[in-house]
This record gives sequence, C-alpha cells and structure tokens, in this order.
Amino acid sequence: VLQSSNSLKASYEDWLLTYGLSVSPFHMRWQTALFNRQFYNWGRWKPRFLYLWFSIGMVFGIVAMFGSVILLGKTLMQTLTQMLTDAPKAQNDRMLQVVVSVLSSGLYLGVVPGVNLPVSQLTYFFSAILVSGVIHEVGHGVAAIREQVRFNGFGIFIFIVYPGAFVDLFTTHLQLISPVQQLRIFCAGVWHNFVLGVASFMVLFLLPAILFPFYYTGVGALVTEVAEDSPANGPRGLFVGDLVTNLQDCPVYSVEDWNSCLGDISEKSQVGYCVSAATLQQLSFPARVYRRLDGTVECCSNNSLTDICFSYSSNLDSHLYACLPARKVIETSKVCRTNMDCQKDFVQSFCVTPSLENQTRLIRVKHPPHIDMLYVGHPMHLQYTVSLSSFVPRQNFLSIDLPVVIETFCKYLISLSGALAVINAVPCFALDGQWILNSFLEATLSSLIVEKQNRELVGFLILLAGSALLAANVALGLWLVTAR
Repeated sequence: VLQSSNSLKASYEDWLLTYGLSVSPFHMRWQTALFNRQFYNWGRWKPRFLYLWFSIGMVFGIVAMFGSVILLGKTLMQTLTQMLTDAPKAQNDRMLQVVVSVLSSGLYLGVVPGVNLPVSQLTYFFSAILVSGVIHEVGHGVAAIREQVRFNGFGIFIFIVYPGAFVDLFTTHLQLISPVQQLRIFCAGVWHNFVLGVASFMVLFLLPAILFPFYYTGVGALVTEVAEDSPANGPRGLFVGDLVTNLQDCPVYSVEDWNSCLGDISEKSQVGYCVSAATLQQLSFPARVYRRLDGTVECCSNNSLTDICFSYSSNLDSHLYACLPARKVIETSKVCRTNMDCQKDFVQSFCVTPSLENQTRLIRVKHPPHIDMLYVGHPMHLQYTVSLSSFVPRQNFLSIDLPVVIETFCKYLISLSGALAVINAVPCFALDGQWILNSFLEATLSSLIVEKQNRELVGFLILLAGSALLAANVALGLWLVTAR
C-alpha cells in the first residue's frame, strides 16, 4: 500500500533505508553496521589462534558435508522403510518415532508450531533458533575478517515466523582469496554451530555441579506443574512443590527415573497386592460381575470412586473377583505377582490384582509427607500432564523453574544448533554446503580437471543431487507431521 502511493513511496523507502530495514511478503530483515567494530576486534584477536581455530573448522566442515549426505540418505531410507512396513493401524502409533528420527537428523524444518510442538515450548524453540543463527553468522563474520575480507554489516531477519541472522561481506574480496581461505570462511558457520551444541551439552551434563550451591539432586522428582486436565489434579493428587520418591515399588531419584518407571509400568503387567483371606472376606462385598468390550472383567459399580475390582485365584477356583476399597488394600499390603509371594507366617493370603481395562494401570505414587496418590489410567497420561524437575531448591526463595528453563533451553540449543550445522553442510543450492563444495572442488580438482567449466558442471550435478535429497527429507518430514 505504501509503495503504491505516489506521495508516501519516497518517504517510506527513505525511512526503511535509514533504519536498515527491508520488508517483503513473509520476510523482514534488519541490517546494521553498529557491530562492525566488535567484529573487527574479534577478527584481529590472536591471529595464530584464530588461524588454527578456523582451520579445524574447515576440516570439520568438509567432513560434515560428506557426513550430512550419508546421514540424510540413511534417514530417508529408514523413514521410507518404516512407512512401507508398518501396518495401517500401527503407522499412527509410530508417527512420533518417525518424526523424531527426521528431526534428529537435523531437519528442524519438520517442526510445525501447534502441530508437533507445544505452544508452551515456542519461546525455547524460537530463542534457540535465533541464538544458533547468530552464532553461525558470527563464525562467518570473524573468519572473513581474519582472511582480510571486508565486513559490511550484520543483520537479523524473520522469514514467515522463523528468526535468523546474516552477515554482509564484500563479494569481490571473497572471490579474490584462495579456495582454502574461502573454505575457512564458509565452514566457520557449521563449525560454530557444532561448538555451540557441544558447549550446551557440557552445560547440561554439568548442571547439577553448576547449581549445587543452590539446588540438590538425587532425592526424587520435584513437581513443577500439573495440568488442569491432568488425572493427577485433585485434593489427593499431586501439587507443585511435591517430591515424588516412588512409583509402585520403583524408586524415583530423578526425572529420568520417573520416565523409566512409568515406561516399565506401561510395558509390564499390572502388579498385585498381598491380602489375607480374612481381610479379603471382611472388605469385599457382593457385586455383579460382567465383562467389558475388551474382555476384561468389572465387578464394581460404575459410580464408585474408591472401590476397584480385583481378581485373584485360589486352589479351588482360578478366577475369582472381589470389589475392594483400593486404598485400604494397597496401603497395608506389599507388592506381589503370584500367591507364592504372599505366603508368610502360615497365614493364608492371596495376590489380588486390579482388574482394569487394557493399557490401564493402578499406580501408587509416593510423595511424602502427603498421603499416597492412587492413579488409575494410562501411565503415559500421567507422564504428559505432570512436569517435574530433578533439582530441589536449598532455600524457599529459589525458583523451582530455573533449572527446568536452563535444561530445556540447552536441549533445544543442542538439537537446533546441530540441525543448523547438518542442514547447512548439505551440498545444496542456497546453503553453506553449496559454497563449501565449490571451494572444495576448486582446491582439490583444479589439477585433475583443468577446465573450470567442467569443474562447475561436476559441482552443479552434486548440488542437484544434494538438493533433491534434502528436499525429499523435508517434504517427507512435513508430510508425516501434518498428515492425519
């Protein structure tokens, strides 16, 4: 609208030029020379160290270029194999696994906000992309100054909703330097992304030691958030600040233990509880027994919130059912698998097992000093709706969310910075891999293929194949994410 106006077009374009702005459909960028002095200071700091640093980066970039092709090819084959071999019913169940395999290869373009990325994670996601992009371009800029290429400016852009960064280098200078010098510049971006990923991993690994003066670990999983629709929400459920120490007979010392215990509970059959014959006769009451659609048996009233149908076997009958008050049965009993686990002091006891629908489990969650929470449902529902942390504050005024924020941001940096390194290393048009490949071919094939035109043809064919490989992975990843 502004550019179509005769009276406003000139002033609008002058305003954009003054502030270094550029606006076009789905794309906006800002470029400035404010940071040029800082870039030049970095580029001239310890020349010998920077020479060694970017030479290592050059080797890494070349290896990453070949490695990214192998990785993307392997990922594409695995994804296609899964799609072709999975039964129709199982394909949806393994959808997340396929998407994760694509994302782990570096295709963060497969992330669709609101589809497979929770809204609560958007801040981490976009911040990590921006930081990864800035570090990537800082690598290019400092390497260019180190190789005596004029640095014009630094900028930030937003493409649709994805943020990024760029540096403006003097193209003529870049074309005049040797292919090896060009490689140091072109490989610096992926090299810096790799270093950022490693640094983030080290921070994540050493976080317990870093936060030791303020937080301690190894005592349980601290509840930081319970979703409103969570089955763990309620007067006898979990609350923010509770410390979970056990799931059934599985001890919990960290969030990893919590996830591992829930995974084991989900995969294994429901555990039972030892109840003496006298107690069983005292607590049980007559109820109508009927079978559910999935073949399991129910013997309690559907309106009951405290009673659960238990199954057990005796010498005379192998299939008996009793409707029992769940809390009274569980809190005074030990866990068992068979009646043999319950024989003690010559007192006749039975191993009673909750008779629940398939995939449903009765889980006893210990979070002292509060009364144990009894959860009935799918274990994964409990995992998805309760957020926890392995870090317990030493003082009440310390935030329970700070370690979670650091952990989550480091994980996104590792993933997305690695993704940026892998994607940009691919020999593909418009990516760093294009310039890495061209410089690599000039440095290695100039004596074998004398004609420059022939070298360019070889490079073009390789770029065409790399672009097709990347496009196939991205297209398949997006299709798997969005297809329902």
